[in-house]
Amino acid sequence: MLFNSLEYLIFFPIVVALYYALNHKWRWLLLLAASYFFYMSWKAEYVILIMVSTLVDYWAGLQMGKAGSRKKKKPYLVFSIIVNLGILAGFKYLNFFSDNVNVLLGDLNIFYRIPELKVLLPVGISFYTFQTLSYSIDIYRGITRPEKHLGRFALYVSYFPQLVAGPIERSTNLLPQLHENKPFNPQNLISGSKLMLWGFFKKIVIADRIGIYVTSIYANPGEHTGLPVILATVLFAIQLYCDFSAYTDIARGTARLMGIELMKNFNRPLIAKSLTDFWNRWHISLTTWFRDYLYFSLPDKVGNKVRVWRLQLNIIITFLLMGLWHGANWTFIVFGLIHGVLLVADDLTKEPRKVFFHRMGLTKAPFILNSLSILITFSILVFSVYFFRASSLQESFLMIKNSFIFDNFSRSLVDILKDNEIMFAILQIVLLLWAEWYHSRNNLVKVIAAKPIWLRWSIYIGFIFYVLIFGIINQQQQFIYFQF
Repeated sequence: MLFNSLEYLIFFPIVVALYYALNHKWRWLLLLAASYFFYMSWKAEYVILIMVSTLVDYWAGLQMGKAGSRKKKKPYLVFSIIVNLGILAGFKYLNFFSDNVNVLLGDLNIFYRIPELKVLLPVGISFYTFQTLSYSIDIYRGITRPEKHLGRFALYVSYFPQLVAGPIERSTNLLPQLHENKPFNPQNLISGSKLMLWGFFKKIVIADRIGIYVTSIYANPGEHTGLPVILATVLFAIQLYCDFSAYTDIARGTARLMGIELMKNFNRPLIAKSLTDFWNRWHISLTTWFRDYLYFSLPDKVGNKVRVWRLQLNIIITFLLMGLWHGANWTFIVFGLIHGVLLVADDLTKEPRKVFFHRMGLTKAPFILNSLSILITFSILVFSVYFFRASSLQESFLMIKNSFIFDNFSRSLVDILKDNEIMFAILQIVLLLWAEWYHSRNNLVKVIAAKPIWLRWSIYIGFIFYVLIFGIINQQQQFIYFQF
């Protein structure tokens, strides 16, 4: 069931209406049933995997709660990690491993093939696996206490608005809210609906429109060169942001209708002034997860001293694994490696860059300096998504090579300028960036709310019709991060 489908537009209002009609003590049961139904609409039998993760971490959490010391907790934590990562590895990475081993064996003239596992990748498995793991690790560290109510813990693992593509919620944020009695609040209804509407705008007006052009170029990588390849890659970077942040907005809006606040997952990443700044703004729930549960756990000392090179190596390892989290493909590993290495370079060159900018007089021209920083950061992102979007490393390198072939530049430019869909998409991107900029300074929501009621509701209704008229509704496209 896609957020941008008629089924969801029928499903979620019914759930919200029943949620407020029920007594608080039974709401968890409604939401759990709705969440399982939501997930089972893709492939019913895979709900068993969620149940296994739920039962394992629920039991491990209770046992760690009884154990007391970290030493006694550790076996239960290890059990939780092995089961959860074992399921994730089996369904997501086993075929990748076997394919690469088979290639290696073939190169060594060893005629034996590891059989492939013929299964579909369970939707959202990377998200709910990391969510349950964070719960177990937090109990082990003493950050949170075990949840004793199995039903509410199962709901925490499977809560339908953020089940498939996040944000990856911490138990310290979501679980307490599932215990609270949330009375109906008209303000939650209004603000949640606004957030969902903004998400639908980003998804079906911008991301899905861009996606048609991007797919047409990347589906035939050998047939396009020059400007179309560059434009498709630039647009894919924007599509990725619009598509993924749209999912988060719709998820947060749906949850807010029921009085539940999910974490903010994006903070205007397209205007990041450095790669470090970008990762502080992009997919925040994932980057903070890797920071808190992996990076901080990696050894940073050689002997008794913290070594800078070791910290830098830890950054590269973290982003390498973050790339692998996205999918079982060398393209994602290279994507993560690029960002890890360039983040280290960003840190190492921080002071020399300040000196250089000062000598060039750019520190006295902050607008130019900020614009240049944003352009450089976005260019790095675009380069890295050559690997993120392509289906193989060979295709990635082919697309990069073809980007520098400008045999038909004038004709390509004319074709793009004549493409009304692309021109309209670029106009919507400008509108999006302006709205995000204005909102960051003046709070666009409050500005509109301060207008007379007739004008305010004219804006709301007009925007709804705008999304319906200009949205790509007849070609429902899956959210990009569903494949992760």
